Amino acid sequence: MEVTIAEKIKVGPGRPLILMAGPCVIESEEVVLETVAGLKEITGRLGMPYIFKASFDKANRTSLTSFRGPGLKRGLELLARVREEYQVPVISDIHEPGQAAAAAEVLDVIQIPAFLCRQTDLLVAAARTGKPLSIKKGQFLSPWDMENVVSKVRDSGNGQIMLTERGIMYGYNNLVVDMRALPVMRSLGCPVIYDATHSVQLPGGAGGSSGGQRQFIPPLTRAAVAAGIDGLFMEIHPQPDKALCDGPNSMPLGEVESLLRTLQQIHEVVNG
Repeated sequence: MEVTIAEKIKVGPGRPLILMAGPCVIESEEVVLETVAGLKEITGRLGMPYIFKASFDKANRTSLTSFRGPGLKRGLELLARVREEYQVPVISDIHEPGQAAAAAEVLDVIQIPAFLCRQTDLLVAAARTGKPLSIKKGQFLSPWDMENVVSKVRDSGNGQIMLTERGIMYGYNNLVVDMRALPVMRSLGCPVIYDATHSVQLPGGAGGSSGGQRQFIPPLTRAAVAAGIDGLFMEIHPQPDKALCDGPNSMPLGEVESLLRTLQQIHEVVNG
């Protein structure tokens, strides 16, 4: 059930709570470097294993005019720079099977977006890279449905799988987190990550973009850690109100440390 990232981070029961975090999308070099520098310093103080996350392309934005990111080539170049200069592992998402090989040359973890978690060709291509995979549970799936997703990856020769909970659709433009999903997905033999910020997203709720309720990040995240998880996924931005993607559900960089400290304490109690 344990997953190893970059030969040094162990993810699974009994291991420290890990953090995958960064801006939703690569907006600029400045935002990326400010965020990774701040988060590396914070997690260093806390002794929390950290993986930098940012998307090189957001292929499922609400509007055709929404900012998508710099694309595969430039995005991977910047992620490679983050990995080398800051000595932190990196994770990003792929949307097409043809992106898997290039992404695997840079990324320590390949993420499969929630909307694409049933796409067999994408899962197989990602699995065959041999990289650890973080697969987000679709907003339209039950947690036990993820058993079929896991089987596709394992049958393709890759057992390094983490599953991420990000809420289920509940009526229009709303998500709800069913905490029962966390132990259910853990029972599939995979470490479970809780997506603290997409869980408070209001998909398409702002008309031409998604809205969000970041005020609910702390209580929901505390509940998820208490329920038993192995890591956190968070979209964190120096100035969320100016973010080009998912600002309403992103956590301000300046407010992260106190929350992470509390979550570590809960994790330690849950794990004895």
